[in-house]
Amino acid sequence: MQVQVVLDRLGFSPGVIDGKEGMSTTNALKAFQTANDIDETGKLDDATKQALVRWQDISATRVVTIPEDFAVGRFEKIPEGAEEQAKMTRLDYESLDEKLAERFHTTVETLKMLNPDGRPATTALATTDGAVLPAAKTTATPKPIATPNQTPSASGSAKADATPGPVSMFAAGQQIRVPNIGGDFIDANTDLDVSWRDTLRMLGVGTDQPKAARIVADKSDSTLKAYDAQDKLIAAFTITSGSSHDPLPLGDWKITGVAHNPPFAYDPTLFWDVSDSEEKQQLPPGPNGPVGVVWIDLSKEHYGIHGTPAPETIGRAESHGCVRLTNWDAARLAEMVSTKTKVHFQQ
Repeated sequence: MQVQVVLDRLGFSPGVIDGKEGMSTTNALKAFQTANDIDETGKLDDATKQALVRWQDISATRVVTIPEDFAVGRFEKIPEGAEEQAKMTRLDYESLDEKLAERFHTTVETLKMLNPDGRPATTALATTDGAVLPAAKTTATPKPIATPNQTPSASGSAKADATPGPVSMFAAGQQIRVPNIGGDFIDANTDLDVSWRDTLRMLGVGTDQPKAARIVADKSDSTLKAYDAQDKLIAAFTITSGSSHDPLPLGDWKITGVAHNPPFAYDPTLFWDVSDSEEKQQLPPGPNGPVGVVWIDLSKEHYGIHGTPAPETIGRAESHGCVRLTNWDAARLAEMVSTKTKVHFQQ
């Protein structure tokens, strides 16, 4: 987990930080090795360990206190069907646990492992530094947390009769152990839309990101790599890209725009596995929407690079042709690219 934390901080994303070896961590190690002129093995070999020594003082985890305004929200179950989703005003987190997992680039299962019985585990690698989550800025009046016995009024984020999400293990004021991610500083002087600033804060993604001159999505190893103007590798992310029904559109493309917290125009005729008899729907924005928190639009019609409501599936499940990343990786990439960034998709 300590290696995953360091790689995540450096921009070589291991996907979900869970302390387990897997394809995303292998991809991150390979990218780190390439950027540091080390033989690309994808393993934590001696040469790689030596290169990582400079970051050995970064702990794998830290203990934070959950602030009141982070814990507030209308947590409710997202319905399966597009027609029911369209009735909601936002496809938000189903529980505080899920929201915390995204904030620290991990899974709910990992948070539970780090906090048995709801208390921070004690490990040799972890430190309790008293750190506190950054407070979320909002202009809305805080709503109480929805539980199975309590449903907020209709002035909340969705319909009053929506099904509450699962009961959270965590609560405001509680101290919990989390992966020690960094790189989450939000520059107050950066010109950002308020809602996007809040999204970056919720995802633990900072505004100080390197600028990408070109990005390359590779189907063969499920990676997207970003290079600066000097063609230096500056970031790498594991992706899900295409399927046998909707293959990744190979070739060179342009970025036509970046949409933050986008709604989603659901058109069943564009999905091979959905009946064309279904009606088109306009789905609301939110981290649990089909494209997550960001849509990077490409010159190839109907194709883009975007987030996901299921980060644990990245690199494993197939997509409908688009390039899909975890929400935090998609948000980070969105801060790196512009309409001047070149895009290349390869097999």
